[in-house]
Amino acid sequence: MGGYFSDLIEGGKSLASGLAVTFKAMISPVVTVQYPREKIEITPNFRGHIELTLDAEQKIKCIACGMCEKSCPSGCINVISEKKEGEKKKSLTSFMLNFTKCSLCGICCESCPADAIRYSNEYNLAGFTREDFIMDLVKRLEDKK
Repeated sequence: MGGYFSDLIEGGKSLASGLAVTFKAMISPVVTVQYPREKIEITPNFRGHIELTLDAEQKIKCIACGMCEKSCPSGCINVISEKKEGEKKKSLTSFMLNFTKCSLCGICCESCPADAIRYSNEYNLAGFTREDFIMDLVKRLEDKK
């Protein structure tokens, strides 16, 4: 009979401690973000897809050397450039990124001699087909301007 009452007291203590946790959660502030209406603040070290950067004159920094394409272990980057008449250097015409293959390793950003590639802060990339994630970064940057 003594074991029965000790089990009841122990069960009551555990019930009280569980209710205390529940009550504490009820009075604490809400941390849920109502996603489509509220945007969350992204940490500075977030790795979204890569994007091209601009220099001070609002021109693309990429010198079309192809180092990012050569160093990419996933083979998801395709740099297309051409030498225009009257110019000394090649100019970038297309920078294709297949984000379905990208492993976000960062080797392309590290290997770029002109610091023309960085990670974007875009976290809500969505699409219905794989083709939605094959992006021309030059065209995307021009559309953003």
